[in-house]
Amino acid sequence: MPFIILRLSEEFEMTVEPSRLPPQVQERLLRLQQLQQTLQNVLVQKQQLELELTELEQALNEVEKLSEDAVIYKSIGTLLVKRDKAKVINDLNERKELLNMRISVLGKQEERLRGQVKELQEKIQQDLRPMSPS
Repeated sequence: MPFIILRLSEEFEMTVEPSRLPPQVQERLLRLQQLQQTLQNVLVQKQQLELELTELEQALNEVEKLSEDAVIYKSIGTLLVKRDKAKVINDLNERKELLNMRISVLGKQEERLRGQVKELQEKIQQDLRPMSPS
């Protein structure tokens, strides 16, 4: 049987044979893996949105520097459509607001998931303490 190394924190690491773990611990380990994967997905999404927000803010700054009569084209699918400055600024600000809201929601989700991961790690550590060599 293969062994796995459980590292739940910097202080807690042990090598175990999965089939020798109690079913409850096996279920908790599976749940922990799922939570960690979900957390990783949330972090990736949040990072992508933060990058998009940075790019959007740069575009907004550049558009605001333009004169009122500047010719601005917005990409819509495969077309470039002429837009007036005020409309472009309004569209960018709406997108910025949406991105900030989505980033905030993902931040709250990240915080909740981190709490769940920590709580589950502590439960698993408690479950395994009797099994760990002294």
